[in-house]
Amino acid sequence: MGIWIIVGIVAILAVVFVVIYNRLVRLRNGYRNAFSQIDVQMKRRHDLIPNLVETVKGYAKHERETLEAVIAARNQAEQIREKLAGAVGDAHTMAQLGQAEGMLGNVLGRLFALSEAYPDLKANQNFQQFQEELTSTENRVAYARQAYNDAATSFNDVAQTIPSNIVAGLAGFKTAGMLEFEDREAILEAPKVSFG
Repeated sequence: MGIWIIVGIVAILAVVFVVIYNRLVRLRNGYRNAFSQIDVQMKRRHDLIPNLVETVKGYAKHERETLEAVIAARNQAEQIREKLAGAVGDAHTMAQLGQAEGMLGNVLGRLFALSEAYPDLKANQNFQQFQEELTSTENRVAYARQAYNDAATSFNDVAQTIPSNIVAGLAGFKTAGMLEFEDREAILEAPKVSFG
C-alpha cells in the first residue's frame, strides 16, 4: 500500500511540473510574439531613415555631422535589433537595444530640428511624409513595447513565484528583460539649435 502512495505523490508532482512548465512556455511565447511586433516596427523605422537622410541632404548640405550621426545611430540600432533575434528577453541585449533606440530617437530629433533652419526642407513633401511616417511608426513602437513589457512582466511574475520558480529553475527559464527607451517626451522635444 505504501508504494502506491509514493507512486501517487510522484504522479501528482509530475502533473504539477508539466502544468507549470506548459504555462511558462505559453507565457514565454507570448512575450516573444509581442517582441516580434516591436521588431517589425523598428525595422520599418530603420528602413525609412536612409530615405529621410537623402531628402535632407539635398537641402542641408552643411549638416553633414548630423546626417552622419543619424546614419551611425540607425546602423547601431539595426545591428542590435538583428542580434536580438536569437535572444529575445535577454536583459542585457534588451537594455542595449533600448539604449540604441533612445540614441536614434535623440539624433532624429536633432535632424527634425534642422528643418526649422531650412524652410525649403520643412516645406518639402517628401520630408513631411517621412516625418509623418516616422512619427506614426514611433507610436506603433511605443504601443508594441508596452505590450511586450506587459507580456514579459506576466512571464516574470510566474517564473519568480513559488512553486513556479522551482520549475523555471529546473527547466532553465530565465527572467525576461524589459525594453525601456528614453522618455518619449525628451526624444520628441526639439533641441536648441544655434547657427551663429
